[in-house]
Amino acid sequence: MAEAKDSKPTKTTGRYRKVEVRTWGDEKFRNLSPMPPSGQGLWLYLITGPHTGPIPGLFRAGRAAMAEELDWEIEDFDKAFGEAFAQGMVKADFKARVMWLPSAIKHNRPESPNVVRSWAAEFDLIPECDLKREAFEALKASIHALGESFGKAFEESFGKPSAKPSPKAMPNQEQEQEQEQEQEQEQKKEPNGSVGKADPLPACQTEKVVELYHEVLPEMPRVRLMPDKRRKAIAALWRWVLTSKKADGTRRAQTADQALTWLHDYFGRARENDFLMGRSARTGEHANWQCDLDFLMTDRGLKHVIEKTREPA
Repeated sequence: MAEAKDSKPTKTTGRYRKVEVRTWGDEKFRNLSPMPPSGQGLWLYLITGPHTGPIPGLFRAGRAAMAEELDWEIEDFDKAFGEAFAQGMVKADFKARVMWLPSAIKHNRPESPNVVRSWAAEFDLIPECDLKREAFEALKASIHALGESFGKAFEESFGKPSAKPSPKAMPNQEQEQEQEQEQEQEQKKEPNGSVGKADPLPACQTEKVVELYHEVLPEMPRVRLMPDKRRKAIAALWRWVLTSKKADGTRRAQTADQALTWLHDYFGRARENDFLMGRSARTGEHANWQCDLDFLMTDRGLKHVIEKTREPA
Protein backbone atom coordinates (compact mmCIF):
# COMPACT_ATOMS: atom_id res chain seq x y z
CA MET A 1 0.00 0.00 0.00
CA ALA A 2 1.51 3.31 -1.04
CA GLU A 3 2.18 5.83 1.69
CA ALA A 4 0.38 9.11 1.43
CA LYS A 5 2.71 12.03 0.76
CA ASP A 6 2.77 14.83 3.26
CA SER A 7 0.94 17.80 1.92
CA LYS A 8 2.57 21.21 2.31
CA PRO A 9 0.58 23.63 4.44
CA THR A 10 -0.95 26.38 2.40
CA LYS A 11 0.15 29.89 3.24
CA THR A 12 -2.71 32.08 4.29
CA THR A 13 -2.73 35.61 2.98
CA GLY A 14 -3.87 38.66 4.85
CA ARG A 15 -7.20 40.25 4.06
CA TYR A 16 -7.07 43.99 3.52
CA ARG A 17 -9.49 46.81 2.91
CA LYS A 18 -8.67 50.20 1.46
CA VAL A 19 -9.30 53.20 3.70
CA GLU A 20 -9.43 56.69 2.19
CA VAL A 21 -7.18 58.99 4.24
CA ARG A 22 -9.52 61.87 3.47
CA THR A 23 -12.08 60.15 5.69
CA TRP A 24 -10.59 62.01 8.65
CA GLY A 25 -11.36 65.34 6.98
CA ASP A 26 -14.80 64.43 5.70
CA GLU A 27 -17.47 66.75 7.13
CA LYS A 28 -19.97 63.98 7.84
CA PHE A 29 -17.29 61.88 9.53
CA ARG A 30 -16.21 64.81 11.69
CA ASN A 31 -19.82 65.40 12.74
CA LEU A 32 -19.95 61.93 14.26
CA SER A 33 -19.20 61.52 17.97
CA PRO A 34 -15.40 61.62 18.41
CA MET A 35 -13.38 58.50 19.06
CA PRO A 36 -12.62 58.20 22.80
CA PRO A 37 -8.92 58.20 23.71
CA SER A 38 -7.52 54.68 23.59
CA GLY A 39 -4.53 52.75 22.33
CA GLN A 40 -6.59 50.99 19.67
CA GLY A 41 -8.08 54.27 18.47
CA LEU A 42 -4.65 55.84 18.15
CA TRP A 43 -3.33 52.84 16.23
CA LEU A 44 -6.13 53.06 13.66
CA TYR A 45 -5.39 56.75 13.26
CA LEU A 46 -1.64 56.15 12.88
CA ILE A 47 -2.08 53.64 10.06
CA THR A 48 -4.87 55.45 8.17
CA GLY A 49 -4.57 59.16 9.00
CA PRO A 50 -3.85 62.04 6.61
CA HIS A 51 -0.23 62.20 7.80
CA THR A 52 0.57 58.82 6.21
CA GLY A 53 2.65 58.86 3.04
CA PRO A 54 4.03 56.49 0.42
CA ILE A 55 6.74 55.04 2.71
CA PRO A 56 5.08 52.37 4.89
CA GLY A 57 5.14 53.39 8.54
CA LEU A 58 7.45 56.41 8.25
CA PHE A 59 6.01 59.90 8.35
CA ARG A 60 6.31 63.34 9.86
CA ALA A 61 3.66 64.31 12.41
CA GLY A 62 3.61 66.40 15.55
CA ARG A 63 2.30 65.10 18.84
CA ALA A 64 0.11 68.15 19.54
CA ALA A 65 -1.21 68.23 15.97
CA MET A 66 -2.28 64.59 16.12
CA ALA A 67 -3.97 65.10 19.49
CA GLU A 68 -5.86 68.08 18.07
CA GLU A 69 -6.87 66.11 14.98
CA LEU A 70 -8.30 63.40 17.21
CA ASP A 71 -9.94 65.97 19.51
CA TRP A 72 -8.05 64.51 22.47
CA GLU A 73 -6.28 66.21 25.34
CA ILE A 74 -2.51 65.95 25.01
CA GLU A 75 -2.35 63.88 28.22
CA ASP A 76 -4.82 61.38 26.75
CA PHE A 77 -2.77 61.18 23.56
CA ASP A 78 0.40 60.50 25.55
CA LYS A 79 -1.31 57.73 27.50
CA ALA A 80 -2.62 56.06 24.33
CA PHE A 81 0.76 56.43 22.65
CA GLY A 82 2.43 54.85 25.67
CA GLU A 83 0.26 51.76 25.22
CA ALA A 84 1.29 51.34 21.57
CA PHE A 85 4.94 52.10 22.37
CA ALA A 86 5.02 49.50 25.13
CA GLN A 87 3.87 46.90 22.58
CA GLY A 88 6.65 47.90 20.17
CA MET A 89 4.08 49.05 17.61
CA VAL A 90 5.30 52.62 17.24
CA LYS A 91 8.39 54.70 17.90
CA ALA A 92 8.66 58.47 17.85
CA ASP A 93 11.08 61.36 18.00
CA PHE A 94 8.67 64.06 19.08
CA LYS A 95 11.29 66.78 18.88
CA ALA A 96 11.96 66.04 15.22
CA ARG A 97 8.28 65.13 14.70
CA VAL A 98 9.11 61.75 13.19
CA MET A 99 6.95 58.65 13.65
CA TRP A 100 7.92 55.08 12.75
CA LEU A 101 5.70 51.98 12.71
CA PRO A 102 8.22 49.11 12.39
CA SER A 103 5.72 46.46 11.24
CA ALA A 104 4.04 48.59 8.57
CA ILE A 105 6.37 47.41 5.80
CA LYS A 106 5.33 43.79 6.44
CA HIS A 107 1.72 44.62 5.55
CA ASN A 108 2.38 47.21 2.82
CA ARG A 109 5.10 45.77 0.65
CA PRO A 110 5.83 47.74 -2.55
CA GLU A 111 4.27 46.24 -5.66
CA SER A 112 7.28 46.95 -7.87
CA PRO A 113 10.84 48.37 -7.80
CA ASN A 114 9.49 51.60 -9.28
CA VAL A 115 7.38 52.08 -6.17
CA VAL A 116 10.56 51.87 -4.09
CA ARG A 117 12.18 54.49 -6.31
CA SER A 118 9.24 56.81 -5.73
CA TRP A 119 9.94 56.81 -1.99
CA ALA A 120 13.20 58.74 -2.29
CA ALA A 121 11.67 62.22 -2.60
CA GLU A 122 9.38 61.60 0.37
CA PHE A 123 12.28 60.25 2.45
CA ASP A 124 14.21 63.49 1.95
CA LEU A 125 11.35 65.39 3.57
CA ILE A 126 11.64 63.41 6.82
CA PRO A 127 13.73 65.39 9.36
CA GLU A 128 17.17 63.97 10.09
CA CYS A 129 17.33 62.10 13.41
CA ASP A 130 18.37 58.74 14.87
CA LEU A 131 14.88 57.35 14.35
CA LYS A 132 15.01 58.16 10.63
CA ARG A 133 18.31 56.33 10.36
CA GLU A 134 16.87 53.36 12.26
CA ALA A 135 13.90 53.28 9.89
CA PHE A 136 16.27 53.48 6.91
CA GLU A 137 18.14 50.35 7.99
CA ALA A 138 14.92 48.44 8.66
CA LEU A 139 13.42 49.43 5.30
CA LYS A 140 16.65 48.53 3.53
CA ALA A 141 16.66 45.03 5.01
CA SER A 142 12.99 44.48 4.17
CA ILE A 143 13.35 45.67 0.58
CA HIS A 144 16.47 43.61 -0.10
CA ALA A 145 14.59 40.56 1.17
CA LEU A 146 12.07 41.02 -1.65
CA GLY A 147 14.62 40.26 -4.36
CA GLU A 148 17.55 41.59 -6.33
CA SER A 149 15.54 44.04 -8.45
CA PHE A 150 13.95 45.61 -5.38
CA GLY A 151 17.31 45.85 -3.60
CA LYS A 152 18.91 47.46 -6.63
CA ALA A 153 16.10 50.02 -6.86
CA PHE A 154 16.56 50.88 -3.19
CA GLU A 155 20.33 51.34 -3.48
CA GLU A 156 20.01 53.44 -6.64
CA SER A 157 17.41 55.72 -5.09
CA PHE A 158 18.58 55.98 -1.50
CA GLY A 159 22.24 55.09 -1.20
CA LYS A 160 23.17 55.79 2.42
CA PRO A 161 21.45 58.17 4.85
CA SER A 162 23.37 61.38 5.36
CA ALA A 163 25.28 61.63 8.62
CA LYS A 164 25.62 65.39 8.15
CA PRO A 165 23.08 67.93 9.36
CA SER A 166 20.31 68.48 6.83
CA PRO A 167 20.46 71.94 5.19
CA LYS A 168 16.79 72.24 6.13
CA ALA A 169 17.44 71.44 9.79
CA MET A 170 16.28 73.87 12.43
CA PRO A 171 19.02 75.97 14.14
CA ASN A 172 18.70 74.11 17.46
CA GLN A 173 19.12 70.77 15.66
CA GLU A 174 22.30 72.02 13.96
CA GLN A 175 23.65 73.23 17.29
CA GLU A 176 23.00 69.86 18.95
CA GLN A 177 24.68 68.03 16.08
CA GLU A 178 27.72 70.32 16.33
CA GLN A 179 27.94 69.64 20.05
CA GLU A 180 27.82 65.89 19.44
CA GLN A 181 30.64 66.21 16.89
CA GLU A 182 32.70 68.17 19.43
CA GLN A 183 32.12 65.44 22.02
CA GLU A 184 33.30 62.82 19.54
CA GLN A 185 36.48 64.81 18.98
CA GLU A 186 37.03 65.03 22.73
CA GLN A 187 36.72 61.26 23.00
CA LYS A 188 39.40 60.84 20.33
CA LYS A 189 41.99 63.00 22.10
CA GLU A 190 45.20 61.32 23.21
CA PRO A 191 46.58 61.95 26.73
CA ASN A 192 48.84 64.71 25.35
CA GLY A 193 45.84 66.59 23.96
CA SER A 194 46.32 65.68 20.32
CA VAL A 195 43.57 64.12 18.29
CA GLY A 196 44.25 60.50 17.55
CA LYS A 197 42.40 57.42 16.37
CA ALA A 198 40.12 56.18 19.15
CA ASP A 199 38.53 52.78 19.45
CA PRO A 200 34.91 53.01 18.27
CA LEU A 201 32.46 52.50 21.10
CA PRO A 202 29.76 49.82 20.81
CA ALA A 203 26.42 51.27 19.71
CA CYS A 204 24.12 52.25 22.56
CA GLN A 205 21.56 49.52 23.29
CA THR A 206 18.81 51.95 24.32
CA GLU A 207 15.92 49.48 24.28
CA LYS A 208 17.88 46.89 26.26
CA VAL A 209 18.81 49.50 28.87
CA VAL A 210 15.12 50.30 29.32
CA GLU A 211 14.30 46.59 29.55
CA LEU A 212 16.90 46.17 32.30
CA TYR A 213 15.42 49.12 34.19
CA HIS A 214 11.94 47.55 34.03
CA GLU A 215 13.31 44.12 34.99
CA VAL A 216 15.34 45.22 38.02
CA LEU A 217 13.14 48.10 39.18
CA PRO A 218 9.52 47.12 38.39
CA GLU A 219 8.19 49.37 41.18
CA MET A 220 9.52 52.52 39.54
CA PRO A 221 7.58 54.48 36.88
CA ARG A 222 7.48 52.66 33.55
CA VAL A 223 9.02 54.23 30.48
CA ARG A 224 6.20 54.96 28.05
CA LEU A 225 7.79 57.48 25.69
CA MET A 226 11.25 57.87 24.21
CA PRO A 227 11.73 61.58 23.45
CA ASP A 228 15.08 62.72 22.10
CA LYS A 229 16.18 64.12 25.48
CA ARG A 230 15.74 60.74 27.18
CA ARG A 231 17.56 58.89 24.40
CA LYS A 232 20.49 61.30 24.68
CA ALA A 233 20.64 60.86 28.45
CA ILE A 234 20.80 57.07 28.07
CA ALA A 235 23.46 57.41 25.37
CA ALA A 236 25.51 59.74 27.59
CA LEU A 237 25.54 57.24 30.48
CA TRP A 238 26.32 54.45 28.01
CA ARG A 239 29.41 56.37 26.83
CA TRP A 240 30.42 57.02 30.42
CA VAL A 241 30.24 53.32 31.31
CA LEU A 242 32.45 52.44 28.33
CA THR A 243 35.01 55.23 28.78
CA SER A 244 35.35 55.69 32.57
CA LYS A 245 37.52 53.76 34.99
CA LYS A 246 36.86 52.31 38.42
CA ALA A 247 38.86 53.13 41.53
CA ASP A 248 41.37 50.37 40.71
CA GLY A 249 42.10 51.95 37.32
CA THR A 250 40.34 49.31 35.19
CA ARG A 251 37.66 50.11 32.59
CA ARG A 252 34.09 49.52 33.69
CA ALA A 253 33.21 47.96 30.34
CA GLN A 254 34.70 47.50 26.89
CA THR A 255 31.91 45.66 25.06
CA ALA A 256 28.17 46.12 24.78
CA ASP A 257 27.52 42.99 26.87
CA GLN A 258 29.84 44.24 29.61
CA ALA A 259 28.11 47.64 29.57
CA LEU A 260 24.70 45.98 29.93
CA THR A 261 26.00 43.85 32.79
CA TRP A 262 27.31 46.95 34.55
CA LEU A 263 23.99 48.76 34.07
CA HIS A 264 22.11 45.73 35.41
CA ASP A 265 24.27 45.93 38.55
CA TYR A 266 23.79 49.71 38.63
CA PHE A 267 20.01 49.36 38.73
CA GLY A 268 20.42 46.65 41.35
CA ARG A 269 22.49 48.97 43.52
CA ALA A 270 19.81 51.65 43.14
CA ARG A 271 17.33 49.09 44.42
CA GLU A 272 19.41 48.68 47.58
CA ASN A 273 19.13 52.41 48.32
CA ASP A 274 16.34 53.05 50.84
CA PHE A 275 15.94 56.70 49.86
CA LEU A 276 15.61 56.01 46.13
CA MET A 277 13.15 53.18 46.74
CA GLY A 278 11.07 55.24 49.16
CA ARG A 279 11.75 52.97 52.12
CA SER A 280 13.08 55.85 54.22
CA ALA A 281 11.17 58.97 55.19
CA ARG A 282 11.32 61.92 52.81
CA THR A 283 10.71 65.46 53.90
CA GLY A 284 10.60 68.96 52.41
CA GLU A 285 11.01 69.17 48.64
CA HIS A 286 11.49 65.39 48.44
CA ALA A 287 8.23 64.54 50.24
CA ASN A 288 6.42 63.52 47.04
CA TRP A 289 9.48 62.84 44.90
CA GLN A 290 9.87 59.50 43.12
CA CYS A 291 12.98 58.08 41.54
CA ASP A 292 12.74 57.11 37.86
CA LEU A 293 14.88 56.25 34.85
CA ASP A 294 15.52 59.90 34.00
CA PHE A 295 17.03 60.57 37.45
CA LEU A 296 19.22 57.47 37.27
CA MET A 297 20.59 58.66 33.91
CA THR A 298 21.74 62.02 35.34
CA ASP A 299 25.11 62.84 36.91
CA ARG A 300 23.31 63.45 40.19
CA GLY A 301 21.64 60.04 40.10
CA LEU A 302 24.90 58.36 39.12
CA LYS A 303 26.77 59.93 42.03
CA HIS A 304 23.96 59.11 44.44
CA VAL A 305 24.06 55.41 43.54
CA ILE A 306 27.82 54.96 43.15
CA GLU A 307 28.89 56.94 46.21
CA LYS A 308 26.39 55.27 48.53
CA THR A 309 26.91 51.66 47.41
CA ARG A 310 29.99 49.61 46.76
CA GLU A 311 30.86 49.08 43.12
CA PRO A 312 31.50 45.44 42.14
CA ALA A 313 35.16 44.59 41.48
